[in-house]
Amino acid sequence: MAAPGAAATDLEVVRGKRAALFFAAVVIVLGLPLWWKTTETYRAPLPYSQISGLNSLQLRLMVPVTVVFTQESVPLDDQEKLPFTVVHEREIPLKYKLKIKCRFQKAYRRAMDHEEEALSLGSIQEAETMFAEPSEQAEGSLTVYVISEHSSLLPQPHFRGEPSSTQPGVQAAFDPQMPLASLTPVFIGYEITFSLLNPDPKSHDVHWDIEGAVRRYVQPFLNALRAVGNFSVDSQILYYAVLGVNPRFDPASSSYYLAAHSLPHVINPVESRLGSSAASLYPVLNFLLYVPELAHSPLYIQDKDGAPVATNAFHSPRWGGIMVYNVDPKAYNGSELPVRVKVDMVRVMEVFLAQLRLLFGIAQPQLPPKCLFSGPKSEGIMSWELDRLLWARSVENLATATTTLTSLAQLLGKISNIVIKDDVASEVYRAVAAVQKAAEELASGHLASAFVASQEAVTSSERAFFDPSLLHLLYFPDDQKFAIYIPLFLPMAVPILLSLFKIFLETRKSWKKPEKID
Repeated sequence: MAAPGAAATDLEVVRGKRAALFFAAVVIVLGLPLWWKTTETYRAPLPYSQISGLNSLQLRLMVPVTVVFTQESVPLDDQEKLPFTVVHEREIPLKYKLKIKCRFQKAYRRAMDHEEEALSLGSIQEAETMFAEPSEQAEGSLTVYVISEHSSLLPQPHFRGEPSSTQPGVQAAFDPQMPLASLTPVFIGYEITFSLLNPDPKSHDVHWDIEGAVRRYVQPFLNALRAVGNFSVDSQILYYAVLGVNPRFDPASSSYYLAAHSLPHVINPVESRLGSSAASLYPVLNFLLYVPELAHSPLYIQDKDGAPVATNAFHSPRWGGIMVYNVDPKAYNGSELPVRVKVDMVRVMEVFLAQLRLLFGIAQPQLPPKCLFSGPKSEGIMSWELDRLLWARSVENLATATTTLTSLAQLLGKISNIVIKDDVASEVYRAVAAVQKAAEELASGHLASAFVASQEAVTSSERAFFDPSLLHLLYFPDDQKFAIYIPLFLPMAVPILLSLFKIFLETRKSWKKPEKID
């Protein structure tokens, strides 16, 4: 029979073992999972499979084309075949689909009855109004009128007394053959600054009606482009601002000139005086009107062949343009200095609008034989030019959004300790849905809605990619986490581990001890 002291000792040992096992169970079952869950990097789920599928997304552009025939432009044998619709599809390398609808002009007889009135219009816009359908033409659609070349209804080109949509002779500041780099295809704001540079105010008292010129010429053009971005326009006058490049004197013409190779060196010294780029959060387009000082007048710009540029201006992609405005030499006859100079804003705005069109990638295409484009409107941009710009911007936006989402998915897949918050995940989901919607709208021929969706795709993808929360734990890897928590948990873990080890040894010893047989 065991002694009472030995029984009490055995009971204490059993209680100690149970307490050690209880603490170990609490730490392993509850403590470690709770610690791991509360210290893990939160990563909201992302549509990785859909993002990877964007790389194989085939863009398809559908362009509705309406071909309108007059009766005399189609042979009698073929008139019975109208109207009809044909679909032409091609891939070069972007797949596009032309849905061509051919029909007779319903108002042809009415136009013939008023043929003399149509001739008196003398405007292609008014002639198109006579031939047009009552319904308004949708974005992205084209209408081609087929008129016999012998018909008196054929409209003639008409030029208004407003700034033309294109201006020949605008010299590029760099290689004239290089493709024009477009602006950032994101729906953001653009700041347009018109600056008058008067380096010699003692000789020239320059006045320009920039407010009236912007209101009459620039603002209608920007209103037509309001779908591309938001624009703000300001102006300034800078005195004693020189170009920074000494012009060369030409004895043959008694004038000064700037060679084409020196034009890139003109921009940097002038840009430091503008100050608009440092104060603006948006891309800035600078348009400078430079009145040469009296010592370097007249001043002309030469192209790469040494010939004078007709507009006496040059532009730089993504930056803006500069025009040199020479003072009429007759103004100095019998006049005291400073000479009052009144700038011809029509001539200046023709150049600046042409440069603005080039900066947005709106170039005049080559005319096919016997084809006549609709004339420029007062906005300085035609509807088909705006459609082509929206097509290009939509494709660029989709490419940018796809690249951004793919890069973000690869980055988050490689670095596991980057936090992915719910708002970042929602932006990613929104961007993926917008890309898919834009592709569907382009394939359906809905250009306006496709462009809006592509803008949303770019905006959401870049918001997710540049979200500052992604960098919160980027420099806190797992090894640093263990280095911080081990000194805290080790003093508590050592007694528990030693107790478990002692229990294991005693249990193992009791298993090996032979039982006594009475």
